[in-house]
Amino acid sequence: MVAQGRSTAKDRTTEASSSSSAAPKRNSKKPKYSKFTQQELAACKPILTPGWVITSFIVVGIVFIPIGLASLFASERVVEIVDRYDKDCIPSNYSSLEYIQSSETNKTCTRSLTVPKQMKSPVYIYYQLDNFYQNHRRYVKSRSDKQLRSRASESDTSDCDPEDVTSDNSPIVPCGLIAWSLFNDTYGFSVNNRVIGVSKKNIAWKSDQQSKFGSDVYPKNFQSEGLIGGAKLNSSIPLSDQEDLIVWMRTAALPTFRKLYGKIEVDLEANEKITVVIQNNYNTYSFEGKKKLVLSTTSWIGGKNDFLGIAYLTVGGLCLFLAISFILLYVIKPRPLGDPTFLSWNRNPAGHMN
Repeated sequence: MVAQGRSTAKDRTTEASSSSSAAPKRNSKKPKYSKFTQQELAACKPILTPGWVITSFIVVGIVFIPIGLASLFASERVVEIVDRYDKDCIPSNYSSLEYIQSSETNKTCTRSLTVPKQMKSPVYIYYQLDNFYQNHRRYVKSRSDKQLRSRASESDTSDCDPEDVTSDNSPIVPCGLIAWSLFNDTYGFSVNNRVIGVSKKNIAWKSDQQSKFGSDVYPKNFQSEGLIGGAKLNSSIPLSDQEDLIVWMRTAALPTFRKLYGKIEVDLEANEKITVVIQNNYNTYSFEGKKKLVLSTTSWIGGKNDFLGIAYLTVGGLCLFLAISFILLYVIKPRPLGDPTFLSWNRNPAGHMN
């Protein structure tokens, strides 16, 4: 009887173990151990002692101050002429809107500019607009990149409303508010009754010409009816060669911006009088905008811009000031440093507290 009881108990134990082994194991979400998952990889854990901090500030100051001075000197060598003409080109017997919106008024305006210093070629010509929000959401979206790239997408005008199609539902190429509002003031230059040519070659980004504007896309139904927004385009020239349009279509991020109009490829001598004949066509008066003509040379940092140099000088000077302040504080009122051997990562390389 005893043997039979032991046998029965043994059988039950065997059945229990087999049933437990047959049961599916619970899936664990615990990640597989690695130094990466447990954040135990070797890491740089510097101790910012006074020596390190002071040295770092001195190095930044020594590097930044010469860069700031070089940037300021380069900016000072840029010669720039800025002339605001939108108000002075309005006859006294007209209001601004009456003058600009009338098709019968003479839009020709003559300005005289004096060259302050010698301007070596190329002299870049910009038009500057103030209070013009090219970054407005609806304005930025009012274009069709597919239509600009390929003739096959000529009818893709879904995002161009209200300048999408004509009254007979023919697509406008290029469509949208950006192209419709293309800047259309023109400038002619002369010195001592000698006409100076303006080159419009290579004023647009090559990437835009090659990738965003197709060589098989030609203007169609553009500024042909209704309210005329700006300049008209030559329908026999593909969009990839219409660089004025390409420059304008690269929208500005801020309400005050400059866009490249062309280049003067002759030197302008100091004290020369430049006569500028302007066709004042573009309407900035309805939104209280401003128009300026800018002539500028360039340097290795681009056009005239003192901000970069001032920023470098400010940061460099502040770092040197902090370095000197910390030196004086460390000399006059020193504090004993703590023992770094008590830091957790020095007691245990894995970074864990025991």
